[in-house]
Amino acid sequence: MTNMEHIPVLAKEVMQWLNPQPGQTYIDATLGLGGHSKMLLDAVGSEGHLIAFERDERNLAIAKDNLASYEQQIRFIHESFGEMDQYDLPMVHGVLFDLGFSSAHVDDPARGFSFRGDGPLDMRYDQRQSVTAESIVNGWPKEELAKLFRQLGEEPFSNQIANAIFNTRRKSRIVTTHQLADLISEVKPGRPKRHPATQAFQALRIAVNNEFEEIEKALTSATNLLQPGGRLAVISFHSIEDRIIKNFFKDSAQLEILTKRPIQPDYLEVKDNKRARSAKLRVAQKISYDQQGGENNRIE
Repeated sequence: MTNMEHIPVLAKEVMQWLNPQPGQTYIDATLGLGGHSKMLLDAVGSEGHLIAFERDERNLAIAKDNLASYEQQIRFIHESFGEMDQYDLPMVHGVLFDLGFSSAHVDDPARGFSFRGDGPLDMRYDQRQSVTAESIVNGWPKEELAKLFRQLGEEPFSNQIANAIFNTRRKSRIVTTHQLADLISEVKPGRPKRHPATQAFQALRIAVNNEFEEIEKALTSATNLLQPGGRLAVISFHSIEDRIIKNFFKDSAQLEILTKRPIQPDYLEVKDNKRARSAKLRVAQKISYDQQGGENNRIE
């Protein structure tokens, strides 16, 4: 397996707010290539532990290589974080979610996430699942496609794009990223810094991977797994994701919000890593028993 690494987003801020200590246990709900996990493992030391979820088999294999020296301290789980409650997991000191999809997905045309290179309309994180972007584009009713682009992509030309897809697929199946991107470009005016297909591709990726439903489910599971005083940190890259997180934190009786406003990368980080520019970090802490009028069980 080729060794690959990526730059963890908001790395300094994540470590500051999670504040991992030697001997503690953490969950990295979005392992990716292991960037954030390595920092957590270094902080918890040889007596600490990490539970890592990753639904992409290739990313998981690369992360295992990158983290080989910590092998005895990690439990790798090849599954979506939305299935966290299906596993017998210990109570932990903190949970981290980095909801951005990795460079490995964007940079490989064969995965079908991007229109920059031509590839199959796939967009699956987990290759074991049957639903793909191609099956949605060619199978969903026109009205459902328009709703998808409008709600998940916040696409103002959702109806026009859905109509164009419907008319095109009546003649021949749409099977590649360039086919779809070119079709969208014909019906939607472009912007200097943004490809016309950006929002529609985003909506398809979210739908294929059931991302928003997975987030809501996983946030509940993660909160239940936190020890009193444990922290939940979530990095999002999409306005709807951020709204889900903000509302979950606000509505949870188990959590105290620590970041009144989302933390964003500074100028230097964005300069070094342009993909960090839309990142937002929110952090909450599990309320300890003394705050609920019971026994003080806050973790040290």
